Amino acid sequence: MKRTMTIRVERDEGRARKSVREGFVRAWKSKRYQGEEFSFESAEALFRAITPARWTVLARLQRTGPSALRALARDLGRDVKAVHRDVQALSVLGLVQKDENGRIRVPFARIRTEFELADAA
Repeated sequence: MKRTMTIRVERDEGRARKSVREGFVRAWKSKRYQGEEFSFESAEALFRAITPARWTVLARLQRTGPSALRALARDLGRDVKAVHRDVQALSVLGLVQKDENGRIRVPFARIRTEFELADAA
């Protein structure tokens, strides 16, 4: 099964909970995998948690597959300690994990992001 992660910005906490409930009901009724979701309360919170450097780590791992930390840092042209910090932060969010060989990998075949900027009118 190929896993999908959807990262959303949901300013309204009630709406975020409703979205999770609706996803659960759809999965229950269809008995099929519906993907996984993670919500942030604002675009600013999303960009603090998943910085451009962290997006680059995710993109590289998606493109190349599992990697040892030092090899990943070398591929990115970055300091090992800085990449380690980014990997740790992404791990806390559940966006990366270690495989059975201790290599870092993204457990999702697809990562989507969704957020809207709407005018005041």
